[in-house]
Amino acid sequence: MKRSERLVAMTHYLLEHPHGLVSLPFFTEKFDSAKSSVSEDMTIINVMFQQLGIGELHTVSGAAGGVKFVPSQSVENSERFVDQLAHQLEDPARILPGGYLFMSDLLGDPHTVKQIGQLFATYFAETEIDVVITVATKGIPLAYAVASFLNVPVVIVRRDPKVTEGSTVSINYVSGSSRKIQTMVLPKRSLSEGANVLIVDDFMKAGGTINGMKSLLKEFNAHVAGIGVLAEAEDEEEERVVQDYVSLLQIQHVDEREQRIDIVRGNYFQS
Repeated sequence: MKRSERLVAMTHYLLEHPHGLVSLPFFTEKFDSAKSSVSEDMTIINVMFQQLGIGELHTVSGAAGGVKFVPSQSVENSERFVDQLAHQLEDPARILPGGYLFMSDLLGDPHTVKQIGQLFATYFAETEIDVVITVATKGIPLAYAVASFLNVPVVIVRRDPKVTEGSTVSINYVSGSSRKIQTMVLPKRSLSEGANVLIVDDFMKAGGTINGMKSLLKEFNAHVAGIGVLAEAEDEEEERVVQDYVSLLQIQHVDEREQRIDIVRGNYFQS
């Protein structure tokens, strides 16, 4: 195999297996190449990953060591993407009753969702995460996007139990915005006890739904390793029940009468 062909094949494999530890002998046997050649190829790939701002290769020493591709997004690319996203959401035509915004088209666009997933994966790259969890339904595409870059499974919390999911654990919680009692359920087999969980959601106002997920996770003795939301609403009248979270966008003001929306970068860029 020519070096150019080997570089393409190795790059493809690494991109398809983020956070997966790959030993040097694996590539030497797969491509019938010398260790020195594969090592040089790794250096070339790592330099290009960093120049493109999409991640880097981490070397793990020892007998069971190797390299793993850690996806990331450069600060410049991240800021450009989030600013573009804010501009799209500031379209007055997106205003819905109650001060909400129509975001389904963005959450249905694979390219946009993938970039959002990469941003959250960048932020939580050094955090030990076993599973990404979200509540049905709009947060599902975001959860899968984040999980694909972290290389972990997705667990979906539902409002009603499904017969195909077996026995479940359910809790009642108070919605932060409507102050209504609601229910969420999670199958007993979906989450291991003591798992490190990353909560992902598309929108947060007071944080009642996320707080409900945190309460549900306590039933599994799971640890909340982080919380990521695409957009948070700034509402001085509502007391936020969730404090430790990361947001890409902050919706500061929605004026239905004046048809105006003010959106700024979230706290993602403040850390």
